[in-house]
Amino acid sequence: MATVALNSPEGKWIMVSSIMASAMAFIDGTALNVVLPSLQQSLNATGTDLFWILNAYLLMLASLILIGGTLGDKLGRKKIFMIGIFIFILGSATCGFAPSVTLLIVCRMLQGIGGALMIPGSLSLISSSIHDSEKGKAIGTWSAFTTVVTLGGPVLGGAFGDAGLWRYIFFINIPIGIAALLILWQKVKESRSDERGPNLDLPGAITIALGLAALTFGFLRAPAVGLGNWQVYTTLTGGIILLLAFIYIENKSLHPMMPLHLFTNMTFSGVNLLTFFLYAGLGAGMLFLSLNMVQVQGYSQLQSGLTFLPFTILMIIMARFSGVLADRHGPRLLLIVGPATTGLGLLILSFVTQTNGAADYWTTFFPGIIVFGLGMSFTVAPLTTAVMGSVSDNFSGTASGVNNALTRISNVFANAILGALAVLFFTTALENQVQQIPLNTQQKQIVMAQAANLGDAKVPPGFNNYYQKAIKKLYHNSFIDVYAKVMRLSAILAFLGALMSFLFIRNSTIKKASTA
Repeated sequence: MATVALNSPEGKWIMVSSIMASAMAFIDGTALNVVLPSLQQSLNATGTDLFWILNAYLLMLASLILIGGTLGDKLGRKKIFMIGIFIFILGSATCGFAPSVTLLIVCRMLQGIGGALMIPGSLSLISSSIHDSEKGKAIGTWSAFTTVVTLGGPVLGGAFGDAGLWRYIFFINIPIGIAALLILWQKVKESRSDERGPNLDLPGAITIALGLAALTFGFLRAPAVGLGNWQVYTTLTGGIILLLAFIYIENKSLHPMMPLHLFTNMTFSGVNLLTFFLYAGLGAGMLFLSLNMVQVQGYSQLQSGLTFLPFTILMIIMARFSGVLADRHGPRLLLIVGPATTGLGLLILSFVTQTNGAADYWTTFFPGIIVFGLGMSFTVAPLTTAVMGSVSDNFSGTASGVNNALTRISNVFANAILGALAVLFFTTALENQVQQIPLNTQQKQIVMAQAANLGDAKVPPGFNNYYQKAIKKLYHNSFIDVYAKVMRLSAILAFLGALMSFLFIRNSTIKKASTA
């Protein structure tokens, strides 16, 4: 298949359309965490509802993203990329208009289906269309622009959230997506594999989607009905059986979406275990940091978004440097030190208690965010190097897809398990602290009924001014207790990621594989 120069008109249009489409997904992901407090109030969503809103998208993305890449090879990369963008636009529009939590969750699933076709399509189109001599530069350009665009996500989300316009986080995707579609339609040629592509692994995709959904439902349902309830133990058991069935299907399939033989390489296994633990901690940590700042510390949503700027700026400045270090000396040491530093940053953040709001940011949250940001800055580029270098060239695309899917799967598990634990922690802390206020049994039950709302718990009507202040403080203290525990669990996950690098990743294996 003919390729084009990066500086040619078609090469530039390929880059512009790919960056615009990817930006939709990245902005959506970073901005949504910041507007969750506004969304929760507007739709009267519980804490569990928030985790479902996040997971509905991730479930579809994790289970279908590998299929998306294969479809592009078989049916045309441009065609599947455009279909993915269209579905993502449709999902975004319906999310923006969704009148209830349930409909928003369904529409987020539609967004996830679009994302599964769109996200692998952007890099696949670049990789297959640009000259080999300029491919690295093209991917580097895509990475740099999407990172800079992502920088605006939390700030944009905060501005919309404070203005009561959280729905515009979804609506903003529509003009960007339409522009990308028009560019692809008019300016970019079709690209497909010259060889007959592998058959789709639909049984694998369906099995992993159902397995992840069952486990997510079981974990998020547990705080409300208890682990002994049939809804919980049947769905958790069913989820485990389905994931075991997925491994069996992948082992037997002629065209598996996740080739298990790749995991016989210890470095590949190690880097994916690192990815799973690190990104689980990262996702949970950033979510609870945002909720804590807005719902308890008194930050506006814009201020909350701005607090992530140091993290993103560090990523932009340090990513290239860490990539050069990984190329010269191998990624192993960076993949031990980076996640360990990230874990240290999360641990530092866990000790922040009640503050006086944004005025205290520089002496409370800022030090932890800087350490946390440095850790991730030294991890991201070497992680990509290790993934791509641990397998032979003909499996590099599959290896990248597997690693990308595991990032999403880790976020699903983090949201489900730590989300369930957060509700249990909040309920326990509230039960202990409510004893300090002289309330009768019925009043205590009314106060406890707000536990499902986590940081958005509101003082029930009927209490005088003294009790209102006492109960509000009670809710805030209980959430800070939850925040501290979740951040420490997130830190442990990051430390586990560093341990996986220490145990499994070897520079010699990466060098041999990358030159194979």
